[in-house]
Amino acid sequence: MSTQESKGQYAFVSLGCPKNLVDSERMLGLLQLDGYELVQEPEGSDFVVVNTCGFIERARDESYASIHEMLKLKKEGKIRGVIVSGCLAERQKEQLLEDCPEIDQIVGVFGREEITKVADRFIGNLEEQRSVFRPAPIQALSDRNRLRITPKHFAYLKISEGCDRLCTFCAIPKMRGKHASKPIEEIILEAKELAADGVRELIIVAQDTTYYGLDLYGETRLAELLEKLDQVEGLDWIRLMYFYPMYIDDKLLDIIGASKKILPYIDMPLQHHDDTMLKRMARRVTGDQTEAMIDNMRKRIPNLAIRTTFITGFPGETDEQFETLAQFVEEQKFERVGVFTYSKEEGTPAVQLEGDLPEEVKEKRRERLMEIQQNIVFQRNESMLGQQFDVILDQQVPGETTAWMGRTIYDAPDVDGLVFVTGEGLATGDIVPTEIVGSQGYDLIGVAVGEPR
Repeated sequence: MSTQESKGQYAFVSLGCPKNLVDSERMLGLLQLDGYELVQEPEGSDFVVVNTCGFIERARDESYASIHEMLKLKKEGKIRGVIVSGCLAERQKEQLLEDCPEIDQIVGVFGREEITKVADRFIGNLEEQRSVFRPAPIQALSDRNRLRITPKHFAYLKISEGCDRLCTFCAIPKMRGKHASKPIEEIILEAKELAADGVRELIIVAQDTTYYGLDLYGETRLAELLEKLDQVEGLDWIRLMYFYPMYIDDKLLDIIGASKKILPYIDMPLQHHDDTMLKRMARRVTGDQTEAMIDNMRKRIPNLAIRTTFITGFPGETDEQFETLAQFVEEQKFERVGVFTYSKEEGTPAVQLEGDLPEEVKEKRRERLMEIQQNIVFQRNESMLGQQFDVILDQQVPGETTAWMGRTIYDAPDVDGLVFVTGEGLATGDIVPTEIVGSQGYDLIGVAVGEPR
């Protein structure tokens, strides 16, 4: 599309989680269909859309930094306007306009379908309405006709929106509303559309994946959905993210275990293991139930890799309760672990809890868990030397012609480790048999030993 034919040029900044990235791709698709031209650099464009994250303080800081950076370009006359969308916009609403009056338009999470109207208003200098907020839909919005910004060979597929869990530390239900599932038929159509566009790895995301279908069908339907996704032609890998540790039954696990496409990889944030902490977090599971569930998962899914996250320094966490968590991490030997320090989130029940801990205590405990996990990962990496794994190639190593960065079935994009692969005749998106010959920190080093497919 040439500049002459376009309604205007714009740049786009996407922040936050994969769910937010799907929203970004949907807005990009709508703007493209409506005749707006996407450019890579903001300078010289008519406007910039900043799709923000508002989940935790660190994410909000990043969002504000990006907004201020774009507003600085506007002040310098390098861009005409700034449109802010996403979770921070939804969470702060009109307050954001008061804090940053130079923002031209604000679009809430569920106003994303009206992004072209917002852009038209800005281009037409219509300033009587500067914000669009819509209530959360009863049924999740369609994400088809996206303009993808992930590499061509992998994509995120959002199967539901919102969350009915009321974990005391989490503000997501306030920003994203109640749980709303997409119909199975809509998800399959989207999966086929993505496969036809070259997607080989489909990454299933939601706020609460295992809750899928309960609102639509009166029962959870993730197992049925996975059976149908497993039959979509063109897909090679299906990766599962954001399991909540409930509604995980034997049927679901057996479908995952028997599938050739659904990877033996489950991302399941556990947050803690001590029963008192789990209760204060309103997680609705106990430590013993968690251990039994993990044992069953590993029994029914061969070679399963579990990725999880934990929170250190939750209000009232004692040394003894933290030691319970540390011992759990040491014993379980999770394949992938992320650790966050607790941060107060305005409007969440946890803010009212007594026993707030000093930041240095939270951080010290986080470092302790990461040290435990580092030893586990380094030992596992050592045990992988000499073994062969399929690796999907994400991109070339900059400046190299025969070196690539890729991932095994046990590694999700952006959150897990990499495999650096050397070989001739390789291309982005190839899945190539690779022998592991070394490791570097959390990453592996390999040599291509078979024909890519």
